[in-house]
Amino acid sequence: MRVKIPGRKIVVICSALLFPFTSLCAQEADQPFIHRLGIEARPQYVFPTNPFLQGENERWKPIQSSFAAHLKYSFKYRPNTCADRIYGGAYQGFGLAFTTFGDKKQLGDPMTFYVFQGARIARFHPRLSLNYEWNFGISARWQPYDNDYNSYNGAVGSRVNAYLNAGIYLNWSLSRYFDFIIGGDFTHFSNGNTKFPNAGVNTTGAKIGLVYNFNQEEADLTKSLVHPYVPRFPRHISYDLVLFGSWRRKGVYVGEKQIASPGSYPVAGFNFAPMYNLNYKLRFGISLDGVYDGSANVYTEDALVEYDADSGSSRRKFLVPGIRHQLALGLSGRAEYVMPFFTIGVGLGTNVLGRGDLRGLYQVFALKINVIRNSFLHIGYNLQNFQTPNYLMLGLGFRFNNKYPKVRSSDLNSQYTIPPNGKYHS
Repeated sequence: MRVKIPGRKIVVICSALLFPFTSLCAQEADQPFIHRLGIEARPQYVFPTNPFLQGENERWKPIQSSFAAHLKYSFKYRPNTCADRIYGGAYQGFGLAFTTFGDKKQLGDPMTFYVFQGARIARFHPRLSLNYEWNFGISARWQPYDNDYNSYNGAVGSRVNAYLNAGIYLNWSLSRYFDFIIGGDFTHFSNGNTKFPNAGVNTTGAKIGLVYNFNQEEADLTKSLVHPYVPRFPRHISYDLVLFGSWRRKGVYVGEKQIASPGSYPVAGFNFAPMYNLNYKLRFGISLDGVYDGSANVYTEDALVEYDADSGSSRRKFLVPGIRHQLALGLSGRAEYVMPFFTIGVGLGTNVLGRGDLRGLYQVFALKINVIRNSFLHIGYNLQNFQTPNYLMLGLGFRFNNKYPKVRSSDLNSQYTIPPNGKYHS
């Protein structure tokens, strides 16, 4: 027996399979999401943050500009729905980018795969809005520093780097099918101190693009006279526990020059954060942060130099102190912006217990990717004194006392509520 499925329902079924946490509000339309395909051009200015980019390179020319072409798929909540009202036209998806700096030999022409999310900041007209968007992903095909073949490159130390991007833009709906976008953004490429050097590459510039909406309706471009009901949010305190680990390279100053360690050092730690959930999109609190940094307080001594017979050169010995010099415990203030599927967090803290390298202020930038209602993947980055890269924070998180609203089976004919992980619960 063969069962025939209407074509329009196939898109809904595929969306549910690809994005299992996307059933948020009552579905006012047969297709709760608008699927989109976009292209963008991003001409960029390269910040001259190190001598290599300033012109101390093989060509003896500054590297001042770059150009990136992007192909992006996304889906967004249909306008005039409960989810749209709460999250301001939020959309999310994944993209592929090709970037060139005009110097393939020394920097490469990297390819980047990333996830992204954006939403409305302000609406000037049903067809015109000011939006934000962030991108996060992995960038490959770089030409890194090499002592023999690429010795000038003090900016990039690895073939694969993290990609971070954020910007704002105007979105103009030309028709039910096409959106025109124009704005600006900032981009950072870095390996998170997993290899040395790690000066990174920073760019800023314009973005211009065109988005095709596969299943948008004319009614989606008009202002609705009816506003969907949004249930009152139950304010509460939840508790996030994050366990993370990574690795890092270490650069040690000898005189005025920094020397890279020959190997990598392990990093492991935890965060425990009571967070006050103010509304659907904001939470804040205090975090207890513990870390073991195997590279902390590593040092060299000028007198301790051994001769390498194979290379015919001298090598410095990197000395590792006792474990008490590599442990730290700190307190940080945290704030998080909650959206479907993703949560962006920032933190500012200081180590209460710690020696040497582990003293002073630290900053945390984190992305939490929801897995199920009470667990998430954690990707974070730790900085010291607002400038020095410390380490990546790759881990798993658990949330306790999570009181975001759930949907009851008796609510089938009423408006659905929205948990922050974007999952519909029955």
